[in-house]
Amino acid sequence: MDRLRFGTFLAPFHPAGENPTLALQRDLELVEHLDRLGYDEAWIGEHHSAGTEIIASPEIFIAAAAERTKHIKLGTGVTSIAYHNPLWVAERMVLLDHLTRGRAMLGCGPGSLPTDSMMLGLNPTDTRELLEVDLDIIMRLLRGETVTQKTRTHDLVNARLHLRPYTQPRFEVAVAAVASPTGPRMAGRHGIGLLSIGATLTKEGFDALAHHWNVVQERAEHFGQTVSRRDWRLVGLMHVAETREQAYADVQHGIETWFRYFQKTAAFPQMAVEGGDAKEMIDFINEAGIGAIGTVEDARAQVQRLWDQSGGFGCMLLLGHEWANPQATKRSWELIAQHVVPHFQGGEVSHAQQTLDAKEYAMGKREDYAAQQMQAVATMTERYEQEKAGG
Repeated sequence: MDRLRFGTFLAPFHPAGENPTLALQRDLELVEHLDRLGYDEAWIGEHHSAGTEIIASPEIFIAAAAERTKHIKLGTGVTSIAYHNPLWVAERMVLLDHLTRGRAMLGCGPGSLPTDSMMLGLNPTDTRELLEVDLDIIMRLLRGETVTQKTRTHDLVNARLHLRPYTQPRFEVAVAAVASPTGPRMAGRHGIGLLSIGATLTKEGFDALAHHWNVVQERAEHFGQTVSRRDWRLVGLMHVAETREQAYADVQHGIETWFRYFQKTAAFPQMAVEGGDAKEMIDFINEAGIGAIGTVEDARAQVQRLWDQSGGFGCMLLLGHEWANPQATKRSWELIAQHVVPHFQGGEVSHAQQTLDAKEYAMGKREDYAAQQMQAVATMTERYEQEKAGG
């Protein structure tokens, strides 16, 4: 397979009632940690209510994270563009593109929390309709067009960007998808990336993965666009440790809080999760096929299942969730980087397989080569004795 990229989709999820300042610092430290480990991408969410997903501006967070990191690409995951003037969305992202020297990416969505859009007098139908309109305006602006258009929420008059993007012809743009074909349809129409969020977090979404890409391709062909599976990102669930028992113990720290948020707080039925106690929650993740709580072998198997089910994609994003304490969470990311990622990178022969093949080759030759080494030592020793005897 092509080099599969890895990264995080950081909403983030923090227990309501704890110190938000420290929680945000943990988020920044996690992105630094991932950068050091060689992860490719981090996507940062936008939310304004419910007290759990506490980053209100992914752009501001990205600006801070960019100064702490060197390589990792940073995306808005996602900017709820129905809440904003599309001109300013495009302007802010062009600015980030310059500030990060091309490491910024724009992820677009309608907004997942109805308690966010309610404060703007919008319902979930409104935000989805506005997403389509506003995304079209943003793409036109990024192409260098001048836009005059009145939408339900804004009136643009000869609107244009006063800077061109640092990245030519533009930075990466992706649209979010949960379970419906709305996101894939827009991705195909504009020839942009797809962020499959709920598609890997529910059984129904998992089953719909291959269909999602079929929609992208069909719409791209209809509108004369070119799309690539490399621009398709799947968001999944994982926590790993040295043993399965340790992983299960780790997630006792916070998995129930995470489940209860989706069960009782977030009005987001596409993310319905099942489980009455921690054991049932772990079983739901593992048995529904939507995630992996266990060992690196379990994680590798899950990535392979997603690859096979989807037909191939470009990036595996692991949802940031704080099921475990910060130390165990960082260790999980380390184990995945060390023992999972190399199996999905390197081309036709993965980095992991290349070193395993080299080891196997050396083991097969060891007996013969060891004998030759011993013979070489004996030969050189004999020559030395002859030199001494000859004076």
